[in-house]
Amino acid sequence: MEDAADALAGTSTTVAGRIALAIHEHRIAPGAKLGEDDLGEIFGVSRTVVRTALQRLAHDRLVTIQRNRGAFVAQPGLREAREVFEARALLEPRTARSAAQRMTPDSIALLQAHITAEHDALDQGDPGRALRLSGLFHIEIARIADQATIFGFITQLVAQSSLIIALYWQRRTALCESHAHHALIRALADGDGDQAEELMKGHLLDLVSSLDLRPKATPPINLRDALT
Repeated sequence: MEDAADALAGTSTTVAGRIALAIHEHRIAPGAKLGEDDLGEIFGVSRTVVRTALQRLAHDRLVTIQRNRGAFVAQPGLREAREVFEARALLEPRTARSAAQRMTPDSIALLQAHITAEHDALDQGDPGRALRLSGLFHIEIARIADQATIFGFITQLVAQSSLIIALYWQRRTALCESHAHHALIRALADGDGDQAEELMKGHLLDLVSSLDLRPKATPPINLRDALT
């Protein structure tokens, strides 16, 4: 029984991870319906596996499950969008300061690799992947800061930000404004906590300015195309 339960958990985790990746890379839009039968056919798994995966994603607030209607990609409202970025503005600048005090050459190399991968995604015309990598850049800074509780909060907020950006992004040219990440890496490499904190504040303000916080219609989506 334990082996069967472990296999179910492992399979549902894999399915949840693939759905989450598609959400973060904006291949599935907020508000899109996630039909259990469709997902089961796409991944070749049972409805039980799909249901467990969707429950995992609901716990992470990437999916909402509505009684008698099914599961949908979460669709943050305007108030939630503002609150998420206000929370990030409170947490991440201080986290950047702490990260500057703990930075190592390996950490700098890892952050630089994120930026390089982000640029590669842009060059390949894949803004969704670039945005996901940008989010991972912020999460990595929180990990380097070595503050476990705050790291958990920031990881959740960055995940919610991905949905918010998918809904309210208005200035896609801001994707190319990566000088903010480069400047932040320089401050972190120099161990300059004051500068890292100020740069993170400015970066988050610029990100918010690129959002059009007005309701948007949800475009239709083909789940098979998005997940395969």
